[in-house]
Amino acid sequence: MRVTAFLDIPGQDNLPPLTRLEKYAFSENIFNRQIIARGLLDVLRDFSNNEEDFLTVMEIVVRLAEDAEPTVRTELMEQIPPIAVFLQENRSNFPVVLSEYLTPIVVRYLTDPNNQVRKSSQEVLLILLEQDLISQHDIENKVCPILLALSAPDSDDEYKAEAVNIICKLASMLSKSTVESLLLPRFCELCGDGKFFQVRKVCATNFGDICHAVGQEATEKFLIPKFFELCSDNVWGMRKACAECFLAVSYSASPEVRRAQLSPLFIKLISDPCRWVRQAAFQSLGPFISTFANPSRAGLYIREDGTLSIRPPAQDLDSALASGSPSAGSCGNTSSACSTKLVHTELDLPTEGASTGTSDLLHSSSSSGGLMANSVEESALTGAESARLSPEAGASLKLPDGDNLPIHCHPGPGYCTCPESPEDVFSNFLYWRTPLPDISKDLELFLSEAGPQEKGCSRPETMHHSCVARSEIQKVLDSLQEHLMNDPDVQAQVQVLSAALRAAQLDSVNEPEHQPMEGRHEGSVSDPSPASDNQTALSASSSQKELSEPRILQSTDPGKPCDGAVDQLEMEQRHLPAPLEESKSKLQDIIPQPLLDQYVSMTDPARAQTVDIDIAKHCAYSLPGVALTLGRQNWHCLRDTYETLASDVQWKVRRTLAFSIHELAVILGDQLTAADLVPVFNGFLKDLDEVRIGILKHLYDFLKLLHEDKRREYLYQLQEFVVTDNSRNWRFRYELAEQLILILELYNPNDVYDYLMHIALKLCADKVSEVRWISFKLVVAILQKFYSHSERALGLNFISELIVRFRHCAKWVGRQAFAFICQAVVNEECIPVDQFVEHLLPSLLSLASDPVPNVRVLLAKALRQTLLEKAYLRNAGNPHLQVVEETVLALQSDRDPDVSFFATLEPKRRSTADRPVLAERN
Repeated sequence: MRVTAFLDIPGQDNLPPLTRLEKYAFSENIFNRQIIARGLLDVLRDFSNNEEDFLTVMEIVVRLAEDAEPTVRTELMEQIPPIAVFLQENRSNFPVVLSEYLTPIVVRYLTDPNNQVRKSSQEVLLILLEQDLISQHDIENKVCPILLALSAPDSDDEYKAEAVNIICKLASMLSKSTVESLLLPRFCELCGDGKFFQVRKVCATNFGDICHAVGQEATEKFLIPKFFELCSDNVWGMRKACAECFLAVSYSASPEVRRAQLSPLFIKLISDPCRWVRQAAFQSLGPFISTFANPSRAGLYIREDGTLSIRPPAQDLDSALASGSPSAGSCGNTSSACSTKLVHTELDLPTEGASTGTSDLLHSSSSSGGLMANSVEESALTGAESARLSPEAGASLKLPDGDNLPIHCHPGPGYCTCPESPEDVFSNFLYWRTPLPDISKDLELFLSEAGPQEKGCSRPETMHHSCVARSEIQKVLDSLQEHLMNDPDVQAQVQVLSAALRAAQLDSVNEPEHQPMEGRHEGSVSDPSPASDNQTALSASSSQKELSEPRILQSTDPGKPCDGAVDQLEMEQRHLPAPLEESKSKLQDIIPQPLLDQYVSMTDPARAQTVDIDIAKHCAYSLPGVALTLGRQNWHCLRDTYETLASDVQWKVRRTLAFSIHELAVILGDQLTAADLVPVFNGFLKDLDEVRIGILKHLYDFLKLLHEDKRREYLYQLQEFVVTDNSRNWRFRYELAEQLILILELYNPNDVYDYLMHIALKLCADKVSEVRWISFKLVVAILQKFYSHSERALGLNFISELIVRFRHCAKWVGRQAFAFICQAVVNEECIPVDQFVEHLLPSLLSLASDPVPNVRVLLAKALRQTLLEKAYLRNAGNPHLQVVEETVLALQSDRDPDVSFFATLEPKRRSTADRPVLAERN
């Protein structure tokens, strides 16, 4: 019944409909006016056939909008959206009604003194904008002016906060040029509003949407400075809102601004004195790091469908070297012809292969075309990786194409280097070190002939002047070592002091290079003062923080390294402090190092106490995105963090990792997956059900990434998923059956028969019907696997097992399951028809005498709706047709009405009587 049905009562006060409508619309009774406002849509539909009457009604609506009662105005405003939709549907008849009558009402109500009316108008305006019911002309000339007036500096603070909220939401619905010309100046002005902090809070909350609306250029020119101001606001809620929207702002900035400006700003928010700001910043840290992703360096791309795409595999090492070692004379032609090809093991970086003495830095010699593996010049980017490589896979090391992230070498007389951009060619070793001599060939010889320490070479006289200062620094470092593990501030101090010590070492190394060899020995012999001890401390401390791992080994003569220095360095490297040695393995240049350091620190138990108890969960949630950003060549930076998270005491942290381990495996590739993810995967298999479900939901996705030999190791462990902590958790077993259907393609028929078939049979006997129904599909898929691979013997054995377990089952549920399996086998045509009629059909027809009606019902469905529809049995000369028809006739006369109904039901009538049941089962 319509709300305004009372207007249709004939003979009521003998007034025409329009007059009667006007009478009640302006009645002194508030209830009458509310009823008219609430039923306006019905009234407009009644008068839509006559344009003149329709416009008269709209005039009444305009007058009603000026009602003094707020409840009437609120009722009217709530009816605007459906009326606007009605007018949009009849746009040809009433093209300007919405623009001339309704839009002004909505805009005027934005300044209504009543708070409820004002809130209603704001909601209606956003609805109309989202549904694109207001034209761009009206937005620019009617909506925007009133919003700008409400957000003016001299406007009321409450109106101003509401207006800026609408402006922020309106920005995403307007064109870029409109936002820049009309809204952006006012937004920047409101960001610095000092009177009412709620205005700044709204600006900070919606800052990312504005950046996205105006684009990169306007963001960097106008918005980034305002963002810096908001991040330094005295109100912690402002800084927290900035931390929450940092991701959106970063997406709208260029890589240069992101690295140079936003990164230090984010570090400032992470170290904010307010705990809630730090909490929001750490939650946004992983997403913010993901904005540094560069597919050309990480080697990983995201397709339009959301899946990861890996850069095409590189050539083998031999072929790459064969094609990349032209003569020295061809070096000057093009960069592609350079004999020194700058490459990085990006995509095919092995996790086991090559010993620790093997260098990842390969030089192509122009004269001999050979390789020099210079272990002294090993890069920090792969230094930690080479320490974990095993000799077995060393021969499988492959080099990617030349446009990957390079590891640089020092050009000699026979080399030429390829031109790179300044960012690509940066190398700490290249810029902070003079070229070191190649001593790798004779290193073992020198180690074997090394004599006592007093026979070794000492430092030259010119270094004695700086020894005292270095010694003092070293003493401070030694005093801080015992506090290194517990205090992050101490760690920062150690890093600063180590950098100062390293700078002093660089000066001392560069000074004496042009002195005669004899003079150096004389200086060391004539002054055996504490310089030697100081140099020992110098070498150790410099080795601790060197970006390109321990490379202090510096001979006094490029052609004749000093035996004592070799022994001394070897001893010092064995006593490196563990924290500083670990910090070297976390160096990379994809993202700013402080961001990565802060991300890695999220696993620190102290963070849970000072920041957020769930900080480890946030770290685990964003770890795949961070790994994708860094690329597999920098996985060593996250390896320890991942292992820490995988052993976290909170199951929700491990659950988060379990749900994403398959994505991480795609990012890392098969070798790193086998080395680092498989052990974690094995641990999750024995974890709580809340963790195991994450593994189970993507079991197929993970197993398909493993090598065949590694994959076979999990065949026996798959049956462990059948057992759950809570037997009522039937969805766990349901998920297992679904995954096994997919996993079948990963194993050969023999493995399926030996392992997976028994799991399927156990699931078919589950107590929960939903698990049994999906398991029947698994059985059919197994049969299809056997016969598609011409394993007839395995198929017959499986059929015999089905007959024994289900056809002759003591429980009627098992016999019913057999009927359904036979129906599914016929539907899917997974086995040859002659095999079916020979081995399954006799046992199926024998169910006609089953004492349980439910079994006979399913038999009737299988015969009438599936088997008799096959062309093989429709052939009049088929010897099995008569037996099937006799069984169907017997079922049609069954004493149970349901059995006789389904045995008589024509297949074409299935759509009305049995479609829901079949849709659920099939």
